[in-house]
Amino acid sequence: MTSARLERPGGAIHVDVIDLTPAWVDDPPLIVFHHGVGATADLWSGWLPCLVDRYRIARFDTLGFGRSSVPGAGFRWSLDGLADDVRAVARAAGAERFHLVGESLGGTVALHLAVRDPGALLSITVTNASHRGGSIQRAREWRDFIGARGMRAWGEMMAPLRLDRERVADAKYRWFERVQQEADADAVLDLADLLIGTDLGEKLGAIRAPALLLAPAQSPFVPLPVMQDMHARIPGSELQIFADARHGLPCSHDVACAQALRAFLDRRVPR
Repeated sequence: MTSARLERPGGAIHVDVIDLTPAWVDDPPLIVFHHGVGATADLWSGWLPCLVDRYRIARFDTLGFGRSSVPGAGFRWSLDGLADDVRAVARAAGAERFHLVGESLGGTVALHLAVRDPGALLSITVTNASHRGGSIQRAREWRDFIGARGMRAWGEMMAPLRLDRERVADAKYRWFERVQQEADADAVLDLADLLIGTDLGEKLGAIRAPALLLAPAQSPFVPLPVMQDMHARIPGSELQIFADARHGLPCSHDVACAQALRAFLDRRVPR
């Protein structure tokens, strides 16, 4: 694995590029992973064993999270800026065309990029995300909650909404709780506002990249009908529902999600 700092508007993005493909795999495709609000690139760790024999991997910490810079109050977030960051990460890894996997915020960015720059994407995988920000439940409460109680309490409040403590290892649960507590408050709140103000519904019909949608049935933020509507709007998309998953689906069900992605790519994007 090689790590780098990629300078972008708003600061430096921490990027990990992983290439464990055998020498006889010619020109392995790149998968870029984009996490959501309150997470880091380490969210994808459990996905990697299922993919690294055939694909190169680029995962990064979004600005404001993990090892990336904190833009600070007043930074002008936009879907275009976030999509530009994704393309910059792919180019830094040596790819103009790539597969994109996004969860929550990252999933919305993937939809936007698929509409804006269709030629850049070999496929998109969207998990626990919304195309209509007004449908995202509970995020409107965060500004008052964080203002009154701080990020430590927010992380403690969010963890059980994302993960069922009875179904995940204690170390994984505590890790997710901790990274949420360490996230930058301005980034969390400003990105929540950006998501709430987003409506891509009428644009999804233009997506031509093969699309896999992974939907948790028990997300308290993105109700299942939202992702079912997304599925109905994206031509040829595939939807897989995880009946026992909360909003932290790609963390709690990492191996199952990676297997679903691998099967999808084998089936829909032949080498």
